[in-house]
Amino acid sequence: MARLYRLDEKIGLPTALATGLQHVLAMFVGIITPPLIICGVLDFDGAATTYILSMALFTSGVTTFVQVRKIGPIGSGMLSVQGTSFNFIPLAIEAGKAGGFPLILGMAIAASPLQIALGRFMHLIRKLFPPVVTGSVVMMIGLSLIQIGMTDLAGGFGAKDFGSPANLALGFFVMGAILVLYGFGSGVVRTLSIALGLIAGYLLAAAMGRIDFSVVRDSTLFSLPQPLKYGIDFQFAYLVPWLIGYFVTAIESIGDLTATASVSEEPVVGPVYVQRLKGGILANGLGSLFSAIFNALPNSTFSQNNGVIRMTGVASRRAGYVVALFLIILGLFPPLAALITVMPKPVLGGATIVMFGVVAVAGLRLVASDEFTTRNEFILAITLAMGLGTTMVPGALSNIDQIGGDSVILGHLFSSLKIIAQSGLAMAGLTATFLNLVLPKKV
Repeated sequence: MARLYRLDEKIGLPTALATGLQHVLAMFVGIITPPLIICGVLDFDGAATTYILSMALFTSGVTTFVQVRKIGPIGSGMLSVQGTSFNFIPLAIEAGKAGGFPLILGMAIAASPLQIALGRFMHLIRKLFPPVVTGSVVMMIGLSLIQIGMTDLAGGFGAKDFGSPANLALGFFVMGAILVLYGFGSGVVRTLSIALGLIAGYLLAAAMGRIDFSVVRDSTLFSLPQPLKYGIDFQFAYLVPWLIGYFVTAIESIGDLTATASVSEEPVVGPVYVQRLKGGILANGLGSLFSAIFNALPNSTFSQNNGVIRMTGVASRRAGYVVALFLIILGLFPPLAALITVMPKPVLGGATIVMFGVVAVAGLRLVASDEFTTRNEFILAITLAMGLGTTMVPGALSNIDQIGGDSVILGHLFSSLKIIAQSGLAMAGLTATFLNLVLPKKV
């Protein structure tokens, strides 16, 4: 790696702009994918989708600035960028189907205090949740989302031409482009393989006449962020799954922040490191609360940007400020977000199915980072069985609410448990945590 520009080093504007642009390109797809999926599932029109995409970019910019700048105890003070978290896609889909976008935002707001509290005690809680627990849940997230990626590749939910040769050709073209760029490319090309694959698919779709740019033409030039534009709702039955989502996100962020400190040649042990962890997790929680208020999904640190730091040799906070500025500008000008809104579903699906597979493998790698004992294999197996079983056969536990009989109290209790039992992520999280606590260390 070339000479490293440390956190507090001053870098020139050209270097800051070039480095910031690479960070934005590396994280851009990760930011836009969750809201695109949710808007598609909820059948939002082009204008609403454009606005929600704009807010995802805007809030990512604001939370990235806070994370990098470190305001009081909030933020890690490193070049650690923030964007929309994939962990909440399954939860948002479940809540969205039950209560629309207001329920998604309401649950995001209601559960966010957990991550805020974890910021203070994370160094203690982390020991109770080893890689076998967090890795199993992350793997479950990736596997459960592959169905969505494949559905989009074939045309999207409810598409009249679902599975048509044209859709499949477009989707597999994007997937093939990503594989070629990553497999045979190097340096910047490999880092940006997903973004470049999406661009290639987008251009091909435009040449095929499959993109309607009227949404871009009709969008307003500037979008003013409006707090709680769609309102909020709350249902207690969905609280536990969202709490689990925030907990898993906090654990993941520990790894992201540790990696950022490592590639920035900053301490990864000791009081400075611990304070950065606490500040980073606190910024995640408050950032997710801020994002939900401004109509976006919860935020989290992005791991892929650590590769950009290593590749460029720039860990200076000034580059982080440029990243934040780029994202805020993209979010405030809807025509830029509208260009993404009109992307055909097969193009998005060709990229997301790869990304979700990578998430699943990342979870497996996390499990394997600890000693892969028979005990850990058993925990992983049962966790995936319960999580995937619930996801694949959602009606299997649909009658659990009848256990309460005529009792009003038990009826409410088991109605809440029914929601948890039908969430693959919640089942995976609870199963892994329970098994890790009760099974002896030597099995």
